[in-house]
Amino acid sequence: MTGRPRVTVGGRLPAGGALEDDSSPADLVFIGGAVHTVDRRAPWAEAVAIRDGRLIAVGESRDVERWIGAGTEVIGLGGRLLLPGFQDAHVHPAMGGLERRRCDLSFLGSCTAYLEAVHVYAAAHPDAAWILGAGWSLPVFPDGSPTRDLLDKVVPNRPVFLMNRDHHGAWVNSRALELAGIDAATSDPPDGRIERDRLGTPSGTLQEGAMSLVARLIPGPSDEDRRQGLLEAQRYLHSLGVTAWQDAAVGDFDITAQSLETYRRLAEHGELTGRVVGALWWDRKRGADQIADLVSQRERATVGRFSPRSVKIMQDGICEDFTAALLDPYLDGRGCPTDRRGLSFIDPEGLKTYVTLLDDAGFQFHCHAIGERAVREALDAIEVAISKNGFRDRRPHLAHVQIVHPDDIPRFAGLGVTANVQPLWASNEPQMTRMTVPYLGAERSSWQYPFASLLRSGAQLAFGSDWSVSSPNPLWAIHVAVNRLPAPEGLGGRFSGDAPAVFLPEQRLDLADAIRAYTMGSAYVNHLDHMTGSIEVGKRADVVVVDRNIFREPVDAVASAQVVLTMVDGEIVYAGAGGL
Repeated sequence: MTGRPRVTVGGRLPAGGALEDDSSPADLVFIGGAVHTVDRRAPWAEAVAIRDGRLIAVGESRDVERWIGAGTEVIGLGGRLLLPGFQDAHVHPAMGGLERRRCDLSFLGSCTAYLEAVHVYAAAHPDAAWILGAGWSLPVFPDGSPTRDLLDKVVPNRPVFLMNRDHHGAWVNSRALELAGIDAATSDPPDGRIERDRLGTPSGTLQEGAMSLVARLIPGPSDEDRRQGLLEAQRYLHSLGVTAWQDAAVGDFDITAQSLETYRRLAEHGELTGRVVGALWWDRKRGADQIADLVSQRERATVGRFSPRSVKIMQDGICEDFTAALLDPYLDGRGCPTDRRGLSFIDPEGLKTYVTLLDDAGFQFHCHAIGERAVREALDAIEVAISKNGFRDRRPHLAHVQIVHPDDIPRFAGLGVTANVQPLWASNEPQMTRMTVPYLGAERSSWQYPFASLLRSGAQLAFGSDWSVSSPNPLWAIHVAVNRLPAPEGLGGRFSGDAPAVFLPEQRLDLADAIRAYTMGSAYVNHLDHMTGSIEVGKRADVVVVDRNIFREPVDAVASAQVVLTMVDGEIVYAGAGGL
């Protein structure tokens, strides 16, 4: 934090950073501390005043004191930091909330711990027809592929289905394979792979589309299970300072949650306290005929704080199971090219057609693109949509963008495409060092998570977590973005031996840019930047209080900070046990 706080002057508002409608006292004043506004014209203040859910004054303490009346609640910030509410640009709360109520393997780091958790959960739920859960980490197992016999030892008679933390693969037991009729004669689906032993027998891991061979048999959760799961997710996100998000998969796809209707009902009954944009799922087994259904879903489910106005297309898989789409072949770990280049789930020419039609229907394009080929295919599709449909405020975004060919870096800004990145992954954690870098090679590995390069090129950055794939803690993600070192247990694993090296240090961001990406960057993606994302007079009072001023802390200590208060529209949605 540098320089003396200045009074914010916003747009046509009068000098002094206050609304001029009347002089009624504020409902709440934060005073006497550090306020990082994320407003580039006046990034720092000491105090803010809130009335009727809006920010009515932002500036120095003496300027805001005049808004204090007999009924005004006054909170002294002291050494704490006031920030705009964090906004997660790519997250799966409905799934994450359900998983927190199931067999949750997140933050466990060994096979022994996983099996113990499964055993305990199964014993505690003797009437459950299926043992369901998620969160196991690929590096724990050879080649990232656990086997059915391990699960058979703890749950021999009931089917078990456990998705990995990336949700691109599932660990199943023999009973689940038997019920699904999967054996040595079963062919791999076009969009997935059944892992097999040396005799060709399914070994217990199902990759990508192969998961559906078992998942289709799993009974769906009840309406109340879905409601409670989403409420638990919302509570958890608020506890981490998240006030708004884009749910990256809602609609008919969501076999675990069917969250579109759940969101609609929560919003309708005033139980949705976060601001949510839903990304409707594009069924890659269908074609353009589904657009009419998507339009109908958008119209039916837009209620209150929920708006499903985005469409999510998954163009490829992930590097660790060789399904991320690459321009050149994967290596075999010894540096020799293989015959694998990953999967483009949608033909690139078809993608251009679909994106153009979705754009014409007024949808925002939200694309999962991990490999550099998938990134290029998505950018090409957006370019065609722009050329055919002309200018509009479309704000397309590519999620993950793990590998970006240097030639494509400037295309993000040129096409108005936001890089929706998950910074928690940009470090030398075990999955990166053991299962990614050896199969990409040195040059391609150096193209990973190019945050600083994208920002320097003029691209918009938005941050997300992809929870429940990884932690939704924004402060952990910001820690990784500025240090390119792992946050403590941020990916569910623990490190032994020497500390890992900084991962591509030239791609580190400064703290202000990282915070901006998790606030205004994500608000921009969600078309909420006119009302949220920064602390400016006239905007909604979506704010968080952090227990320390992280700008005055060593940069490698960001992850140790904690959110102690979260507000949406000036109403408290989370208050830490310690209070203020």
